Amino acid sequence: MQFGDRTRFRSENEYDCFMSDRVKLLPDSVANQIAAGEVIQRPAAVIKELVENAVDAGASEISITVKEAGKTLIQVVDNGIGMSETDARMAFERHATSKISSADDLFSLHTMGFRGEALPSICAISDVEIKTRTEDSPVGTRLVIKGSEVTEQEPCVCNVGTVISVRSLFFNTPARRRFLKSDNVELANILREFERLALVNNNIRMSIDTGTRHIDLRPGSLRIRIEEIWKNNLNGDQLLPVDVDTSLVKIEGYVSRPEFARRRNPLQYLIVNGRNMRHPYFHKAIMSCYESLIATDTQPCYFLKFTVDPSTIDVNIHPTKNEIKFEYEQQIWPILVSAVKTSLGKFSAVPSIDFSVEAIPLSPLRDGEIATPPKMDYNGGYNPFSSGSPSRATKVDSNWDKLYSGFLNQEREDRPADNSTDADFFDESKDDKTLLSDLKTPHDPAPMCVQFGMKYIVTPSRDGLIIIDQHRAHLKVLYEEFLSRSTRMEVVSQSVMFPEVVSLDEAQQEALREVGEDMRKMGLTLEHDEDSLWKITTVPQAFRDSEVKDIVMRILDSVSEDSANYGKDAPGMPVSIIERVALVMARSSAIRKGVRLSVDEMENLIGRLFSLPEPSLTPMGRKIFITLNDYDIANMLG
Repeated sequence: MQFGDRTRFRSENEYDCFMSDRVKLLPDSVANQIAAGEVIQRPAAVIKELVENAVDAGASEISITVKEAGKTLIQVVDNGIGMSETDARMAFERHATSKISSADDLFSLHTMGFRGEALPSICAISDVEIKTRTEDSPVGTRLVIKGSEVTEQEPCVCNVGTVISVRSLFFNTPARRRFLKSDNVELANILREFERLALVNNNIRMSIDTGTRHIDLRPGSLRIRIEEIWKNNLNGDQLLPVDVDTSLVKIEGYVSRPEFARRRNPLQYLIVNGRNMRHPYFHKAIMSCYESLIATDTQPCYFLKFTVDPSTIDVNIHPTKNEIKFEYEQQIWPILVSAVKTSLGKFSAVPSIDFSVEAIPLSPLRDGEIATPPKMDYNGGYNPFSSGSPSRATKVDSNWDKLYSGFLNQEREDRPADNSTDADFFDESKDDKTLLSDLKTPHDPAPMCVQFGMKYIVTPSRDGLIIIDQHRAHLKVLYEEFLSRSTRMEVVSQSVMFPEVVSLDEAQQEALREVGEDMRKMGLTLEHDEDSLWKITTVPQAFRDSEVKDIVMRILDSVSEDSANYGKDAPGMPVSIIERVALVMARSSAIRKGVRLSVDEMENLIGRLFSLPEPSLTPMGRKIFITLNDYDIANMLG
C-alpha cells in the first residue's frame, strides 16, 4: 500500500484523521522511560550510576545497601560535597548536569557522568528519595519523586553529602521487571558491578551490604585493592607490575604470570582516566604478548590503567559509556605491547636462553694441542628399522604395491588412543544401527563414512553428499541427551573418591545458589567446605575424561551473562538455567576438531544425530551439516 491510499480506510473521516498532523512531542515521563530502557537495564546499572555520581561529588566513603537484589531497595550513601535545595531539584530534570556546559566540554571530560540522563531515568521507573546537604548549609533537603513526578520537598536534618534511596524498581514498567531473573542472579550481577567500581576507585572506602553479604574495602593501592576483592582466588604473588609513561599515554597496573593463566574466569580489566572500558583492540595487544607462553585455551589476568589526554578519547558512543574510542589507539598498541613484554622479561616470567661462551662446556687444551672431533664408527649395513643386530643389513622388500596394501588394511583397524572423547557415547547399540536406515542408498548395504581433516564427516545420502561438523554434531547430541535425562530424572552420577575443591568468589556463590538444584538434576553436586571453598562430590558418568572444575566455573559464569537475563540475543540461544547448564556440559564433553574417529564411531554419531527432531542446528543456531546434491556438484565443476 502506498502512502495516502484510501482503500484501507472505512470512511473519509478516518482518512482525514490519518492525514492530519501526527508527529507529536513525547511527554517527559514517556521520554524518561525510553531513556531508562537504554541506561537502566537491571539493578546493577542503578548502583553504577549512583556510585559514579558520588565519585564525581568528591566522596571519600561510599556505602551501598541492597534488599531483595535491588528490586525492593537500593541505597547509596556518600560524604561528598552534597547539593543545595535548587540543585537537588534540578538534578532530576532531563539533561540537567553540573559536569559540562557546552559541546566542547565533551572532549575534556574529567568526570564519570555528563549527560544528565541517569537520575531522570532512575526516577522514571522507581520511587526515589534523596537527602542531601552541603557543608555551608545548616539543614539539608529531602526530595521524594515517584515516576518522574515530585511529590514532596522539605528541609531535613542530615549529614554532609547525599543519600539516595531507590525503591520499587520498574514498578511502572512490568515488561522490564519480568525480564529480571531471580534474586541470586541479580545479586551476582550487583557484586560484579561492585567489584568493577571498587577496582577503579581504589582510593575510596567502599562497602556493600546485601543482607547475606557484607564487604568493606579500605582505601589502598591498586595491588591491595585487587588482593582484597579477589582474595579467595587470586594471590598477589601471581601478578607482575606494569609501568610506562610516555607523552601519549601512561600505563600502569598488573598482569599475571604466564603459569597462572586461566582456562575459565580470567580477571581482565581495562581502565582509562578512572573509567572501566571494553576494548578488544587493546585486549588483543595484551594477548599477543603471551603467545607461546600459555596454552591456546587459557588467558592471563590483567588490571591496567590508562591515563591519556581527555581530548584524545570519545566516551559518548554507548549509553553505558563502557565502549571508548581512542584517537591514537594504533600508536598506543606498540607502547602497550612493549610495556607488558618488558614486565614479563624483567621479572623472569619468560624462558631465557644463555648464549654466552662461558655457558658452553669446553675441554681444557695444552699449549700447541689441536682439538679434534671424536671418532665415530660407521656401519654401512646398519638398518635402524631392523630388530636384529646392527651389524647385519636387512633387505627391504621392493614390492611397493604389497606394502601399500598392508598399510591400508592396517589403517582401518588401528585408531590412535584419545581420551578426550566420551567413551559411553560411542558404545554400539541396536537402536543406533536401525537409525542409519534413512542414510542408506539403494546400491550400498550401509552408509560409507569418511573423515576429512579430522574435522568433518562426509557420507552419502538419498539427497546427495552430506558434510557434517563432528564437534557440532556431538555437541547437539549430548545437549539433547543431557536435557532429556534431566527432565526424566535419569542422569547417572558417580561419587568422587577424592573431591576436587574449588574457590568461589561472592558473585559465583550467589550464582551457585541459583543453579545448584539444576546442577544436581544433571548429576553434578557441590558441598560447602569452609569459607569460600566448595567440594565437588558427585559428577555425571559422562565427565570421566573432562575437567570437572572447569565445567563448574563455566556454568556459574554463564548464569550472570546478559544473554541469560535478557532474552535470546542469538537465534536458538538457550535461556533457561537448566538449558544453559546442559549446554555447558555438552560443550565440555563433546569431541573436538582434530580427533580421529573410526568408521563405527562416525556411523554411531550420524545415527544419533539424525534421530533427533531437529538435527540441522546447534543449540546456538549454527549449522551442523550441509548437503551437496548433483546440481550443486555439477555447478562447482563447471
